[in-house]
Amino acid sequence: MSDPASAIFETLRDVTPTGAPLYLQLKKNIEEAVRRGLIGPGDALPSEREIAARADISRVTVRKAVQDLVKSGVLVQRHGSGTFVAPRRERVEQSLSRLTSFTEDMARRGMAARSQWLDRGIYTASPDEMMALGLSSSELVSRLSRLRIADDTPLAIERATISASVLPDPREVTSSLYMALSETGHRPVRAVQRISAINPGEADARLLEVPLGTACLQIERISYLATGKVIEFTKSIYRGDAYDFVAELRLPGPDGQEGENT
Repeated sequence: MSDPASAIFETLRDVTPTGAPLYLQLKKNIEEAVRRGLIGPGDALPSEREIAARADISRVTVRKAVQDLVKSGVLVQRHGSGTFVAPRRERVEQSLSRLTSFTEDMARRGMAARSQWLDRGIYTASPDEMMALGLSSSELVSRLSRLRIADDTPLAIERATISASVLPDPREVTSSLYMALSETGHRPVRAVQRISAINPGEADARLLEVPLGTACLQIERISYLATGKVIEFTKSIYRGDAYDFVAELRLPGPDGQEGENT
């Protein structure tokens, strides 16, 4: 590959007044250099001073373009080292119609999954947990919080809550929560999920290795046993640059039942 600096400035020849703000033009040109492979993962960008001088624009303009690209995951900044093209990550396509565990999902994709435990303990149920799990104020819950990692890339933060009467010792869960629940006859068979956009706080952004202010996905899940009893209440934060959630939709037939795809 040619010198990264030369590759960047090859695309900067089109940074001319077109009505769009200069920082957006610069941002677009750097994105184009990355897309075309003129600069690749791990390549260092020239300093703000060099880019500003060679493109004949202000350092403020350069800084704004670079910050936008860092927020969108195209670039990464390392304190004391500079700005680099971010590593490419395979996006994980997750079906919303299947109720499976993270461990099972990653195993099907041939990815090496592991978890970093953040918390496993018994607590007094919060109002949200009492409402979701149908508990009284005197009942306790087991909370299991962990960072989910696949092929050494942090993908999600999962915070699950189970009634302590079902899971009296959360430390017994060493890998898959659903596997542990299956062993006691409490594996859920269906769930309702609510997906929303979220900007994780500083601590969660650091765990996910994304810049503060990055858009992520929050999924709140309530899972049920075959009897209809709620068994699990989980809030998870997924990296927006690593996950695609897919749902299959069907038109109802004339009798109101699900029909064939059209």
